[in-house]
Amino acid sequence: MWERFSHFLMHELWETETADPLRRRLYPVLRIMLVMGQELAGGQLTLRAMSLVYTTLLSLVPLLAVSFSVLKAFGVHNQIEPLLLTYLEPLGSRGEEITLHILSFVDNMKVGVLGSVGVGLLIYTVISLTQKVESSFNFVWRVSRTRSLPRRFSDYLSVIMVGPVLVVAALGMTASLTSSTLVQMMLSVPVVGTLIALAGKAIPFLLIIAAFTFVYVFVPNTKVRVRSALAGAVVSGILWQATGYGFATFVASSTKYTAVYSGLAILMFFMIWLYLSWFILLFGAQISYFHQHPQQVRLQRDAFRFSSRLKERAGLVLLFLIVDAYYQGRPRWTQDALIHRLGLPGDAVGDLLQILEQRGLLAETGDESPAYLLARDPEHVPLSEVLDILRSAEETIHLVRPHALDLEPVDRLVDGLRQARDEALAGRTLKDLVTGR
Repeated sequence: MWERFSHFLMHELWETETADPLRRRLYPVLRIMLVMGQELAGGQLTLRAMSLVYTTLLSLVPLLAVSFSVLKAFGVHNQIEPLLLTYLEPLGSRGEEITLHILSFVDNMKVGVLGSVGVGLLIYTVISLTQKVESSFNFVWRVSRTRSLPRRFSDYLSVIMVGPVLVVAALGMTASLTSSTLVQMMLSVPVVGTLIALAGKAIPFLLIIAAFTFVYVFVPNTKVRVRSALAGAVVSGILWQATGYGFATFVASSTKYTAVYSGLAILMFFMIWLYLSWFILLFGAQISYFHQHPQQVRLQRDAFRFSSRLKERAGLVLLFLIVDAYYQGRPRWTQDALIHRLGLPGDAVGDLLQILEQRGLLAETGDESPAYLLARDPEHVPLSEVLDILRSAEETIHLVRPHALDLEPVDRLVDGLRQARDEALAGRTLKDLVTGR
């Protein structure tokens, strides 16, 4: 039985052609579950979540102080306490105690006392938390490049400044709608009142999903489809609610831990809940990534690696598509579009694009969803140079001892192959490749 089960997980589950409609729907879900288990076993999500706990502990009070200042300008700064109480609700009475402590720290942070250097460090601490979060999401999405400094400054500050206002506005609108005269009249109708009561219980859950969807779309430095972000947000929202109920039960029955750790028990529970929160958020981001890039759903034993031949061919295809779009006047290719066109894993395509950009063949636009264009005139880019770039990519020749690979028969063979290639490609450029000359 175990052998049959192993065969199913390792072979049958990954068969792409099946006539059974139930299997066509069920197998992709099972594949994602298996790969997610593999990701969890690798421990990277756990490590990222733990590092974010440490960063959050350092940045929480400065972040709330900045949010408090922004909300105070709108006259709704008193909403910070209900938000904290809602987040720390699984901690029970300890959540109220932690909230009071945090708010007392926030009240003690006076800008006049801090001075200009202190305010600068305050903003830096807040931005460093956002940068750490982006780094973790970029890791999940296999994005090796962070936002540029101007985009980082504007995007981070917009989240820090506008985010709290939007959250409070959403909660205020929900409360106002619930207490309106029309809704109160509708509550008196038996069937409608029951439906409104159920909807009222579902609103917090829907707000959590909306918040997670916004984070999954906005934070990674890549184009994330709303549908994929919503898929991850639904999974993480369900996990959030279930984990909150389970953790509340655990805290309520933790008298032994309180007796052992005394006053440190509050901090311990707070750190555990922070860790679970970040872990759930990253878990949902991983679901969003696999939903958007199903070709990445694979076992590690089948991990994709470019051979020299395939890297050369894929690089030429990428350059052909980008140059052809230029000549035909079609929209520029983005990384996401190239991934779907080639059917290759996102990290492999991203690495190849980065190589071509570093070697001066490609340039990235400054759009919100960056596209790629040729950095040089295609008419002046020899094909022999392109092949040399692709073949020498990621070489670490400086680590090889000088003349270690010198051997006269091999030298003659390699020089002959190069000479034959240069003669075959003499005078041909990227433009010739695209125009078919």
